[in-house]
Amino acid sequence: MNKLVNWLSVKAAPAMKKFISRPWIAAIADSMQKIIPFILAGSMIFLYNVIRSYVPVLPDLTNISNFTFGMLGIIVSYLIASEAMENLKHPQYLQMAGLTSVAVFIININPKINAKGLMTVEFGRFGATGLLIGMLTGIAVALVFHLWSKLHVLEDSSIPDFVVGWINTIIPILISVAIFTTIVFIGNVDLFNLVAWLFSPLQSFGQTLPGFILISLIPSLLYTMGISSWAFNAVSTPIFMAGISANIAAVAAGGAATNISTSEVMFTSALITMGGMGATLTLNILMLFAKSQRLKAIGRICIAPSIFNINEPLMFSGPVVMNPILMIPMWINSITGPLIVWTVMRLGLLNIPAKMIQVGQIPAPFSSIMITEDWRAVIWYVVLFALYMATWYPFLKVYDHELLAKEAEE
Repeated sequence: MNKLVNWLSVKAAPAMKKFISRPWIAAIADSMQKIIPFILAGSMIFLYNVIRSYVPVLPDLTNISNFTFGMLGIIVSYLIASEAMENLKHPQYLQMAGLTSVAVFIININPKINAKGLMTVEFGRFGATGLLIGMLTGIAVALVFHLWSKLHVLEDSSIPDFVVGWINTIIPILISVAIFTTIVFIGNVDLFNLVAWLFSPLQSFGQTLPGFILISLIPSLLYTMGISSWAFNAVSTPIFMAGISANIAAVAAGGAATNISTSEVMFTSALITMGGMGATLTLNILMLFAKSQRLKAIGRICIAPSIFNINEPLMFSGPVVMNPILMIPMWINSITGPLIVWTVMRLGLLNIPAKMIQVGQIPAPFSSIMITEDWRAVIWYVVLFALYMATWYPFLKVYDHELLAKEAEE
């Protein structure tokens, strides 16, 4: 075990942190984190609509969701291009690259413009279903600006600086727009459908049981090494957004929700992330009864955040991060939780969510019932609670014994 932890701390964690800190990777990861307020804003409207279904006299606020959650694709295209310019040390292009990316994104969702100047485009392409095209657009535009900056055109000339700035901005704008207008309008290539087709294997795998487990396990592995799990959002967010969007559309059309791999199942229901990633609520409760005064004190301090599914205080003060004893049960819970939830939902023993509500700080089992609209969620909450606690218990006992021995020596 000590060899494993030594390898994780000395080799794996630093290598992963170095990879995530690369400008292009960081730009995507940071952008995925920055769109969360828009996702939450849309989630609040879906939550409001739950109340409205019981109180129909309340006004329809769907357009608030349409222009928050429904704009994720175009927002991400701006953010990634802008974040990349900041990370690549091109502050002069920060806004222009982002705005160019917005223009190119609109090109890439293949709008139709008639002789009267009327533009028509499928509205859904601006939102969650356009997330992948938004990400790739932002990267492509940022790459054009980055490569152009490497040429250092006219930097040592006698031309006034503001004119040089204009030229060095206009040209990458023209190149970016020209490339994609040629592909989309002259080449008649629907990049939106092409990207969706190319990434369909990833989307499909994400909706399988192995994919669902990996989406839970990989961020937990990163987290226990002290690496923010937000870095994995670049992979999981498009899968989650596509999944819940398809569920919403299916139910609206009179069908049934079928996609389990969604943020609503993974996070909002708090069945898998009970107390936070790795189901640390039960660990926190066990710590309240520990013999070690240190563990007991930490348990008291962290219990309130844990109830609301916030486990950063516990993870880093417990500590679980880089703790050779407590890392293992967290990994186990990140496998067993998804496995059980997937199984019961596939067997029809628990409803699959069909509403986009990504407010993850609602305590379970209230959130579990709210998001599944199924009272059976309470049963599965109790089952999973017991399983998670049984998983944490022997490992915590060992750690508690170690700390107790150290406290006795001190």
